[in-house]
Amino acid sequence: MIIDKDSTGTILMAWLICGILILVVRHFVRNSWISVSIIVALVVFMCFITWFFRVPERETPPGDGLVTSACDGKVVIVEKVYEPEYMKEECIQISVYMDFFDVHANFWPASGEVSYYKYHPGKYLLAFLPKSSELNEHSSTGITVPSGDRLFFKQIAGTFARRIVCYSEPGLETVRGEQCGVIKFGSRIDIFLPLDAEVKVKVGDKVRAVESVIAVLSGKRDGGQDLPQ
Repeated sequence: MIIDKDSTGTILMAWLICGILILVVRHFVRNSWISVSIIVALVVFMCFITWFFRVPERETPPGDGLVTSACDGKVVIVEKVYEPEYMKEECIQISVYMDFFDVHANFWPASGEVSYYKYHPGKYLLAFLPKSSELNEHSSTGITVPSGDRLFFKQIAGTFARRIVCYSEPGLETVRGEQCGVIKFGSRIDIFLPLDAEVKVKVGDKVRAVESVIAVLSGKRDGGQDLPQ
């Protein structure tokens, strides 16, 4: 199992705190049943924290114009919206919510070049709420693909996610399926696509980072499709 390189400090801190608590329990708790129960719970938590920051090895599906999910989770939004920050036009928004047990490493949804990046400080509302996209702490990345199409995605912090790691910088070449960062604990990713993209998912679908195709870009600048307003 590969562990996210930007999360080793968090893991070590959790192990240190749990280790100290185990020593305290062993020294001060005289009831053996209670002592063993607490120690087992702490060890399970240590193992969970390590497992939580895993980076899975997955195969990217072949094909041109594919947009794959940037994270594991559940699709909570598929709709037509106006995106004012980067696209500055009507787009298709696809949002994926990561719960506490999903892989929280994030991956490039398409191959191309980073043409925009901005970090936004903010609040820590529940990530599945619609307003979290604008009000919560988030990182914004715009990618221009070889066909000339653009896509835009946001890594959005949740109530318990207090750090977003994003590898984006303008001019960086992206490779679909390679890691682009990590969001620590429950969070969400919004992806904005051209209106003529062919959407492959619907609200309620479970998707897997790298493997699940969420849309196919047409390479055109016109057209569109009917989606919920």
